[in-house]
Amino acid sequence: MMDIGIVGCGVIGNRLAAAIDDHARFELAAACDLDADRAEALATEHGTERTTTTTDHQTLVDLDGLDAVYVGVPPLAHREVVADALAADRHVICEKPIAADAETGRALASLEAETDRVTAVNLPFRYTPGFVRLRELVESGAIGDPRRVELRFRFPQWPREWQDVAWLESREQGGPLREVGTHFLFGVQELFGPVETVSADVGYSGPDAYEDDVVGSFRAGGVRGSIDLLCDHEGDEENVVTVVGDGGSLSLTEWYRLTRDRGRESEATLVDERGDTVSALLTEFAEAVEGDGGDLVSFAEATRVQEVLDAVHASECDAVRPGDGG
Repeated sequence: MMDIGIVGCGVIGNRLAAAIDDHARFELAAACDLDADRAEALATEHGTERTTTTTDHQTLVDLDGLDAVYVGVPPLAHREVVADALAADRHVICEKPIAADAETGRALASLEAETDRVTAVNLPFRYTPGFVRLRELVESGAIGDPRRVELRFRFPQWPREWQDVAWLESREQGGPLREVGTHFLFGVQELFGPVETVSADVGYSGPDAYEDDVVGSFRAGGVRGSIDLLCDHEGDEENVVTVVGDGGSLSLTEWYRLTRDRGRESEATLVDERGDTVSALLTEFAEAVEGDGGDLVSFAEATRVQEVLDAVHASECDAVRPGDGG
């Protein structure tokens, strides 16, 4: 049994706590949040009699017998909490994005390279059945040679109604590209390798506020891609990745549903199961800690995604190479 502590008891922290509660190889040892009531509520619902609570992450990472730490705080706080957890000799799962900017992500990747602790970033497409099948079909040539990869995002309201946190509105660490686009750009990386160039026109909802209008293009592994994002409009939320080949197309919608030839007479649903990606992450993490492999998204992989996001914001319609000051 592995004792794990959660730093950050918001929506995602509670989701992870529920998965820990149901997982045979983990027990919630501690919960930390600046809001003491939130930490206490999470521990009461998902912990045991021995689960402790605190408002200080250093107190949590220093707990005797603690094996691992989940970092679920806003991106600007990732570096401090991750560094302190690794310094205390704990294994670490960090919520995406790896950081608010690629420079900090690279610093965390350097810490990862220097430690023998197991580290991972929670990017669930690695375990989502629909995305896994999408990757397999693209690799097998089921839709012929890939010609385009298209990312489409629509958010009638940002932040979304259930996201009751002000930091998601800020340009510094929030916005839909970091919060949602990270997943899909990671997916592009899984499909075609690192993004090589980016060009984007980005509009913002106000001074120092989140991006609400993005039209951009990129190249990854010789395949052209597009980003089309719009916030604050009438309509339904959409998050879609489509790979168009010369022999058909594959679309992942609603985060999990895989469809072939979406919108055509030949449309067919290939995968319609959500899967339990948080449980899968915990299982892979436990296997890595126990020396049995473990398929985990590294800090370095997640940083390459953040480099693309930085490049989008830096582009101003010019071509930018991710990692070259973007």
